[in-house]
Amino acid sequence: MFSNEYLKQRMAKAEKLKENGINPYGHFAKRDTKISEFLQKSKDVENLENKRDETKKFTVAGRVKFLRLMGKAAFFKIEDESGILQVYMSKNDLGDEFNVLKKTLEVGDIVEVTGYPFVTKTGELSIHASSVRILTKAIHPLPEKFHGLQDVETKYRQRYLDMIMDINTKNRFKTRSVVVSSVREFFIKHGFLEVETPMLHTIVGGANARPFMTHHNALDIDMNLRIAPELFLKRLIVGGFEAVFELNRNFRNEGIDYTHNPEFTMIEFYWAYHTMEDLMNLTQKLFDFLFEKLNLPKQLEYGDMIIDFDKWKKITYKDALVAIGNVPEDILDDVEKMKKYLKDSGVEVEEHIDNRGKLWAELFDEFVEAKLINPTFITEFPIEISPLARRSDENPEFAERFELFIAGREIANGFNELNDPLDQYERFKAQLEAKAKGDEEVMDMDYDYIRALQYGMPPTAGEGIGIDRLVMLLTNAHSIKDVILFPTMKPKQDNKEDI
Repeated sequence: MFSNEYLKQRMAKAEKLKENGINPYGHFAKRDTKISEFLQKSKDVENLENKRDETKKFTVAGRVKFLRLMGKAAFFKIEDESGILQVYMSKNDLGDEFNVLKKTLEVGDIVEVTGYPFVTKTGELSIHASSVRILTKAIHPLPEKFHGLQDVETKYRQRYLDMIMDINTKNRFKTRSVVVSSVREFFIKHGFLEVETPMLHTIVGGANARPFMTHHNALDIDMNLRIAPELFLKRLIVGGFEAVFELNRNFRNEGIDYTHNPEFTMIEFYWAYHTMEDLMNLTQKLFDFLFEKLNLPKQLEYGDMIIDFDKWKKITYKDALVAIGNVPEDILDDVEKMKKYLKDSGVEVEEHIDNRGKLWAELFDEFVEAKLINPTFITEFPIEISPLARRSDENPEFAERFELFIAGREIANGFNELNDPLDQYERFKAQLEAKAKGDEEVMDMDYDYIRALQYGMPPTAGEGIGIDRLVMLLTNAHSIKDVILFPTMKPKQDNKEDI
């Protein structure tokens, strides 16, 4: 450990600081001004005849991102969260302090600078240092600035380094924070109550997905990390709350790709005495609210696509298969014909998938989803793939459900909630039968939820929106890893020579 030669050289410089009575890991910083504030408060210096104002005194701090030594003077740039600033220091101003800094200061160090504003001959507003103090000595060198951090995997594994080197990364996560706070603000403004429900469940429920299993030692029971908060939130509707939401994490033991991470963020909200049509209208209002908050154009660039948020569309599941996916309509009621069509198209279908609804879903995923660029609500889902949605009174084979697709990806899922306890019981039984046939992504029987429905749940509509995918869309990010600060990754054997 600490065998890397570069690290040894930097550690020697940290020892040099100690020899000069300077703690290279001191604590008590005296910063009184952020860099953005310095630049704002010093703008008038550009109008002065001598381009400097020695009556003003500021103390700023940040990480050294560039350093140029010139004998008895030096220019370097420091960066804090708010911006970047050029610093000028000289032996005339700093005396012996300059000699120590010349031998020990390096790119990556975190420093505190006190001085006055001035404008250089090249016209750059800078700070003329009267004091420079190393607050934290960086032992590991930063990547070379010209090339930056090139390795994508390193960007995800060492997010701190990614943030140091790429301001776009920091800005993307600042946008994510604005999105999350704005979503919360929107629902509170519309009368929804924010709640928290359990992360540890004893029953797998709320969505079709494989759970992460664990064991509670004190109770000696198996538990799972929740795959969705749905059944608990609907219990609250039974209890008398009429509009609730939860913005939090879900966990699904599934594959990892550009749009899936095992740990992800969603908002789920439930609205008594409202319908899925109300939810679709509310969702459009949410997007309008976010576009205003983020100052985004309604014609949004995403990769090589232009998504028009003035052109919302609604189409049934079946019509989408035929009109958008070009699936022959005459096979949609024949299980064997659909299996053959999928097989002939090179799509492998698992043996346990043997009903119309699940085969429709296979067809939709393969032939429709990627073509849904502008915001599109898909409605009238097959009942077989909608175990918690209300059955249509007009056509009981379909659920009163929708999903929102944008840029070829699912963004939201909502429906009129099933509040018939007998129907719900039969659907849970069907889920258990599917599990017995090998389907590992179905729900367990939740007897207490059936009991809750027996007390009566008012007509309710509910929806879930994936926050990570939403942020991807709004920041033009093409991997979910780009919008999750610390995405799930397979552990890597650390090379001790690198630390």
